[in-house]
Amino acid sequence: MTAPQTQQQPTRENHVTTGATVWLTGLPSAGKTTIAYELAGRLRAEGRRVEVLDGDEIRTFLSAGLGFGREDRDTNVQRIGFVAELLARNGVLALVPVIAPFADSREAVRKRHQANGTGYLEVHVATPVEVCSVRDVKGLYAKQAAGEISGLTGVDDPYEAPDSPDLRIESQDQTVQESAAALHALLTERGLA
Repeated sequence: MTAPQTQQQPTRENHVTTGATVWLTGLPSAGKTTIAYELAGRLRAEGRRVEVLDGDEIRTFLSAGLGFGREDRDTNVQRIGFVAELLARNGVLALVPVIAPFADSREAVRKRHQANGTGYLEVHVATPVEVCSVRDVKGLYAKQAAGEISGLTGVDDPYEAPDSPDLRIESQDQTVQESAAALHALLTERGLA
């Protein structure tokens, strides 16, 4: 009598199960969300578990009622950071295209990830304000110029650019696909893609 054979599960040699958070920071209309969705599509096609935590969606569903003052912005960033870390700790690659204008808020999120042993990358989508205002995806720059709104990040409200991000993308000098490819290369280099 022979022992029953056990079926081996198929394995992918390069299957990555480690999650991480990739925070894309930059001015409004810098291209953060567009790059995140482009990268997410590529990663999903490779079999990765990916979630995009879009800042606008978070404001609607998780941070409704928060304003745009310093304290509310910090609360918003910390909430998003908590959710991203939770996802990342459970094997999901969390792409977070959120302005997060203050360096100390972003650093607090990084420290939360480090404390839990969770991967965290900061990507600065360093598109100049002049380019962002021409793109003006949501019409915010036009509204600010017309005096309809105030407190626009990078115009009449502060934006503290990262001093030493893991990657700096100058989206005005490359296509969305090239920007996503540069970020994919970084993830591959760090063993996250």
